[in-house]
Amino acid sequence: MAKSIEQPAVAHGIPFAEAVKVWLRVAALSFGGPAGQIAVMHRILVDEKKWIGEGRFLHALNFCMLLPGPEAQQLTVYLGWLLHKTKGGLVAGTLFVLPGFLAILALSWIYVLFGDLAVIEGLFFGLKAAVLAIVVSALVKIASRALQNNVLLAVAGLAFIAIFAFDVLFPLIVLGAGLIGYLGTKAGSAAFRLGGGHGGKGDAGLADADSALGAVTPAHARPSRGWTVRIAVIFLALWLGPLVLLLVLAGADDVFSQIAVFFSKMAVVTFGGAYAVLAYVAQEAVQNYGWLLPGEMLDGLGMAETTPGPLIQVVQFVGFLGAYRDPGTLPPLLAATIAAVLTTWVTFVPCFLWIFLGAPFSERLRDNKALSGALSAITAAVVGVIANLAVWFAVHSLFAEVVQIEGFGLALELPVPGSLDPAALTLTVLALLAVFRFRLGTGWTLAGAALLGMLWIGLS
Repeated sequence: MAKSIEQPAVAHGIPFAEAVKVWLRVAALSFGGPAGQIAVMHRILVDEKKWIGEGRFLHALNFCMLLPGPEAQQLTVYLGWLLHKTKGGLVAGTLFVLPGFLAILALSWIYVLFGDLAVIEGLFFGLKAAVLAIVVSALVKIASRALQNNVLLAVAGLAFIAIFAFDVLFPLIVLGAGLIGYLGTKAGSAAFRLGGGHGGKGDAGLADADSALGAVTPAHARPSRGWTVRIAVIFLALWLGPLVLLLVLAGADDVFSQIAVFFSKMAVVTFGGAYAVLAYVAQEAVQNYGWLLPGEMLDGLGMAETTPGPLIQVVQFVGFLGAYRDPGTLPPLLAATIAAVLTTWVTFVPCFLWIFLGAPFSERLRDNKALSGALSAITAAVVGVIANLAVWFAVHSLFAEVVQIEGFGLALELPVPGSLDPAALTLTVLALLAVFRFRLGTGWTLAGAALLGMLWIGLS
């Protein structure tokens, strides 16, 4: 018998306690970047549990692709909200982040307390090589999926040149690419009329009508003016309240205020996935704020790659080191821990806001060709930005000396050829072979590189 469109908000019969167990399971298995995390969610929620239909799952993913921030974490919020309203979204999104936060916090403590030990130095020496290989692998996968014609290839090339040679801010690149895609599609160009950037299954998958949630829109998922205002007020207060308080009490030059402002801004402007976000973070945190060194940025990404949760969780390590080195009147470790919590808070609270505020209206975006065109152009630009990130990582992990070239609008960082580190080059080549030739997974590649790094430092 068909379900009535007037069914109660949660009429699918899925106990909330069982959903919590599933979200804990998703969190525990969420290694390997957004593609792997989305695949885990799809396998458990669509194929195994049959709670969500294929069409609804893909629509939720496409909506999350339009938003700034980590798409995999936002997808958990969206799906949790679909199943059990606001509490479902809060629990799903929080559990997705919590294991990685605790793991990286522990690793950050170890890093600053014991980083000079040979075994720790070797561990991160090896992880840098593996991280570079993983970033290159992500670049290849995204490029093969996103650059489907010469127009999008040109957008990617322009984005790379803009950020690599002219130090153009990432948000401006995203804005420009989105505008090109939007106006191009409006003008009738077919170049930007592509999918959202994630491959689908070869068959139709589980029909929405055959899933536990059903094909009709749940009552709580329909737009409500009162809902919109309440959610906006609550989550804007939760997000911006600590920021305003810090600015008033500590001033704009305080490290905690700088962290709150920077990562709040990042939450608004970072489209295109974790690797594109990291390019922006590296550009600002390393070059402008001086919170950490380029090699330390690689160390932090190695932590994020080896722990569950979103890769963007590396930002807490950035905030941790920033406050550790500028603790003010607080003990350094206490200041660093507070900064890690603050960074995580202002990074992920906006994700809940975007979903709770926008998801009720997401059905209206399904067939909007102009917005799809903007997304395709942004995805192409992100390929160029990730290429810059790969080059940046390679320069700073393989060479001991880098020179700055400035003038006529240029802002280049070029390596000194004679400073090439043979050991780092050897480990990087081995990691690239592991990823591309032997198709080893992320975990095996990271573990092998870390072991070789520890052996090299231990024997040298």
